[in-house]
Amino acid sequence: MELTTIWFLLIAVLFTGYFILEGFDFGVGMLLPVLGRDDRERRVLINTIGPVWDGNEVWLITAGGAMFAAFPEWYATMFSGFYLPLLLILLALIARGVAFEYRHKRPEPSWKRRWDAAIFFGSLVPALLWGVAFANILRGVPLSADHEYVGGLLDLLNPYALLGGVTTAALFLTHGAVFVALKTVGDIRERAGKLAVRVGVGAAVLAVAFLAWTLNIRSSTTAVALAAAAALALLGGLAAARARREGWAFAGTAAAIGLAVATLFAALFPNVLPSTLDAAGTLTATNAASTPYTLKIMSWIAVVFTPIVMAYQGWTYWVFRKRIGVAHIPQH
Repeated sequence: MELTTIWFLLIAVLFTGYFILEGFDFGVGMLLPVLGRDDRERRVLINTIGPVWDGNEVWLITAGGAMFAAFPEWYATMFSGFYLPLLLILLALIARGVAFEYRHKRPEPSWKRRWDAAIFFGSLVPALLWGVAFANILRGVPLSADHEYVGGLLDLLNPYALLGGVTTAALFLTHGAVFVALKTVGDIRERAGKLAVRVGVGAAVLAVAFLAWTLNIRSSTTAVALAAAAALALLGGLAAARARREGWAFAGTAAAIGLAVATLFAALFPNVLPSTLDAAGTLTATNAASTPYTLKIMSWIAVVFTPIVMAYQGWTYWVFRKRIGVAHIPQH
């Protein structure tokens, strides 16, 4: 297997991990005003992701760094063409991170409400825009023969991309509700489990429509198999959630999101950013890649450090594996 293919697969794995892990973070953030009926319940929700949310974002940083080093042409074209959506995602992530740190600094309800709003919108905006961005990557964007983006913002807001954004938001919402049910006890757990099933039905409909449209645009045997597996995983996760088997439900929604992202990458390959104007402008895993020497050095670095990072993050989840509830939150 060529190094360009290996690094395409590694970037796909990194983004898949990011969407699975950060997906439930976004879901919990969006559910904050829905499941958190008072301040203590909202603190419970925040504490379910408090120990892990920043570690989950490392997957995005690593994916972006890997893209920059392994496929600099892809990185440059995408980040210039998608500048405004990616900037909004960055600002939303910053606002959300600051909210987690500052919400508890003052006792006034108005202060906490403002930061709760930052957590909600800081979760909703990336959940929507990541779907829009990846749908456009697969569909293709206007690129010149020199691989320059020559479209505008409205080119990115096409019906397929907007469906992608709504689909990712719905999937993350379902994933977050299942995670809350898995990590809490008492009334919050009950409400989160019921909400996961209700929201999940809508997410399943959206996901099937989006994946079907995706396979109509670009397809491969592998992509079709992955899409079918994603649909089955989501249905299995919802069935487990209805049976109150939260561990299996979380595994199902995580697998569904992971398989859906894998479907997009499988349908995209060997391209990395198709052009809707001229086939000569299409970026592929070959013409967008760094030199073989650079890819070789990066491969050795990945072999050494990837297991260390994975082991550390796995240890973090193990340490903070227990359920929490309102009884664990002090009055003030």
